[in-house]
Amino acid sequence: MSASNTNYVVKFDQTLLRFFRSALLRSRFSLASCAFLLKTLSDQRKAQIVRSHWARQGTQAPPLMIVSITNRCNLQCKGCYAHALHTAPEEEMTDERLFEVVHEANELGISIIMVAGGEPLLRPVFFQLAQMYPHILFPVFTNGLLIDDETIRRFKKLRNLVPILSLEGEQMETDMRRGSGVYAAVKEKMNRLAQAGVFFGTSITLTRQNFDLTTSLDFQHDLSQRGSQVSIFVDYVPVKAGTESLTLTPEQKAHGLLVMNSLPQQLPGSFVSLPGDESLYGGCLAAGRGFIHVNPSGHLEPCPFAPFSDTDLREMPLKEALSSNLLRVIRENANKLGESQGGCTLWENRGWVLAQMAENKS
Repeated sequence: MSASNTNYVVKFDQTLLRFFRSALLRSRFSLASCAFLLKTLSDQRKAQIVRSHWARQGTQAPPLMIVSITNRCNLQCKGCYAHALHTAPEEEMTDERLFEVVHEANELGISIIMVAGGEPLLRPVFFQLAQMYPHILFPVFTNGLLIDDETIRRFKKLRNLVPILSLEGEQMETDMRRGSGVYAAVKEKMNRLAQAGVFFGTSITLTRQNFDLTTSLDFQHDLSQRGSQVSIFVDYVPVKAGTESLTLTPEQKAHGLLVMNSLPQQLPGSFVSLPGDESLYGGCLAAGRGFIHVNPSGHLEPCPFAPFSDTDLREMPLKEALSSNLLRVIRENANKLGESQGGCTLWENRGWVLAQMAENKS
């Protein structure tokens, strides 16, 4: 690994550790939650050592892997990237192979596995995975509607499994995109999770229209009062043609970085921006530099918003797939893939990505 690569890896690892230290110091809930955060911080440090070992052997394993376990969903949200990108979804990877992939990720020191979909609660195998790998953190991105008493009980038992509920803003913004009644239902689920003492967070897709509302102190204070301990802001990516007007303006993107610094000074909890300020790490963090994505059928992709792959985890181990030609080329050109206008620089430069794939096949 080159000196420049080592430098960004160190920076990214330090950022992750600072996040968990901050979450621990700012936690305002039970002793059990504090103990969970302290253990998580220790587990992340140990995983960092494992990744460093593999890096010396020539394998670059990211700290974070996003696994979309299903394309199925109980909602039809407007502008959904999963529906837009996978119009003809393949058969889902089997449970057996999914478990093997997570085992391989664990061996490589991947210490955070974000569970996504579709709607993950339609395929709740992640409960078993969290039980098998208590030292891996499993944030679960869910619309929340399928959370019931049994689900809450299982979340409470497995503290390394963190539900992240999606909102678009207040009732008008959320129901307009997700359907009538969704906002009220999600707020009710939040109240039930908080009453049960479950550590949970909120995910918000930032658009040009909802930016001011969802990043405001009042909105975030309300979420905090309801028990949400983490707010994850995801820049909107216009994967559906005709939605480019929803992307953040350059001024909003710049202001968003200031918001990430100011909110922790005024509210308890933690705040995460995705993709965040990639200039700190020498460009795009996809393709295994900081994170990687496994789609429901088992293809290893650089990013959930960049559905390009030259590997199939149903046919090869994760360690081998991480060294694929496509991922290597993207990593080597990360400095040319900096801040984008639409949330994902790989989607914005998809012509270049497709050209690399064609060139590697020839």
